[in-house]
Amino acid sequence: MALKATVFKAQVQISDMDRHYYESHTLTLARHPSETDERMMVRLLAFCLYADPQLAFTKGLSADDEPDLWQHSLSGEIERWIEVGQPDERRLRKASGRAREVVVITYAGRAADLWWEQNSAGLARLRNLRVLDLNSSEIQALSRLVERSMDLQCTVEGGEVWIGNARETVALTPRLRRV
Repeated sequence: MALKATVFKAQVQISDMDRHYYESHTLTLARHPSETDERMMVRLLAFCLYADPQLAFTKGLSADDEPDLWQHSLSGEIERWIEVGQPDERRLRKASGRAREVVVITYAGRAADLWWEQNSAGLARLRNLRVLDLNSSEIQALSRLVERSMDLQCTVEGGEVWIGNARETVALTPRLRRV
């Protein structure tokens, strides 16, 4: 019998001073049985960083032809394609042809550095690609916020992010690998 996804609910208040975006979102995250708390929280953080009424979680790990999040225009074009982890270069080339902007968010420390070393030359040709790297210890701290029902506040200012609940706040500094 196949394992089912675990459903998490998150109420997130986002104050993004860099983009002047101030909204509250009620989100449902389905965590695939093979997904870790860290990866799920990076997906949630990705939503916070690029929050928009049109941004949506996809089937993620359950679908080969979809990113973790994407944003469609009102006419149906893919405006933003967001991948979490270390996707294949071929997959990113395909996404680059389909979307106006492609974002990759890595978070696995040395493994992410190795992925970048192996793929950066090929990815340099993709002009609409942006790669952000997150510190693995910051992501471990972020994963401590995981609850089946989360009430979170997220503030983005000057390229730094603070996300927390009533008990704890985690500071993150995403590093831009490529513009």
